[in-house]
Amino acid sequence: MTNPTVEVAAEASASSIHELSASTFDATKARRQSTVIIRRFLRHRLAMISLFVLVALFLFAFIGGALWKYSYTFEDTTGGGRYLAPTGDHPFGTDSLAADSMAQVLRGMQFSLLIALVVAFLSTSIGVVLGALAGYFRGWIDSMISRFIDLVLVIPAIVLVGVLSRNSFGSSATTGGGGNWYIIALFLGLTGWTGVARVIRGMTLSLREKEFVEAARALGGGVGRLVFRHILPNTLDVIIVNATIAVSQAVLAEAALSFIGLGVKPPNTSLGLLINQNQLEITLHPWLFWFPFVFIILISLTANFIGDGLRDAFDPRQKRVRA
Repeated sequence: MTNPTVEVAAEASASSIHELSASTFDATKARRQSTVIIRRFLRHRLAMISLFVLVALFLFAFIGGALWKYSYTFEDTTGGGRYLAPTGDHPFGTDSLAADSMAQVLRGMQFSLLIALVVAFLSTSIGVVLGALAGYFRGWIDSMISRFIDLVLVIPAIVLVGVLSRNSFGSSATTGGGGNWYIIALFLGLTGWTGVARVIRGMTLSLREKEFVEAARALGGGVGRLVFRHILPNTLDVIIVNATIAVSQAVLAEAALSFIGLGVKPPNTSLGLLINQNQLEITLHPWLFWFPFVFIILISLTANFIGDGLRDAFDPRQKRVRA
């Protein structure tokens, strides 16, 4: 005669072994997938070159700015060093105040990169959360968020950020007060999330009907667990790619705002502000214009190429790697 206790124990043991095997299989599958993604990205030559260049730009801006012998606030009061062409002592030349242009460009890169990172984080975070909530709950919540997205999309972001930043600075905008780069980053981040929100909403609408989400819901998973533990991890590729593209867009948007006088204000500086201040020098002293311009293009292009490489690496339909 079979002992019922022994049968129950055997069934429980078999169930535990099955669950352990399933979790081990899932972990192994995830590791294999991540390895394939990394290998695809490493084989994307243009993305790897861009990653190397972007890291070099970060190091050049922050470490180089700290080690460079001239400060961005240095000015030659004697007047003998005005408008010097690039030399060994001043690789980027000097400006109308005899300030070292390389120190100015390094300082401008620091603020431009900080703005880009803050904007990428803010816009991606807001877009992911709102898009996931709209796609998961559907109904009136989806309608409300979607109409809000439509409202933000019809308003020109550059104009809106320019107006808001100008009013937010108050008197500092006219007296030359600084410390406003984070205001620019905040407003750009609050207006640049609509694209990723629409993409994440569409993906969430599809993923919420999948079997693994239904199983997690049947086991008592709450909304937070379903969205952040089961749905959003399956949109990680889109999130990462959009974040890299947001870096490029933020650099260009900040440069545009500073170029028209609605961005970063002195005594702080940015690459866009340097171009604005030296736009009339392009014929007489071109180095004052072209050096910050080239660095804006480099940052934007490298971020875009890295995004292309990540998109190709995450694409399961990609059979070969494009360079």
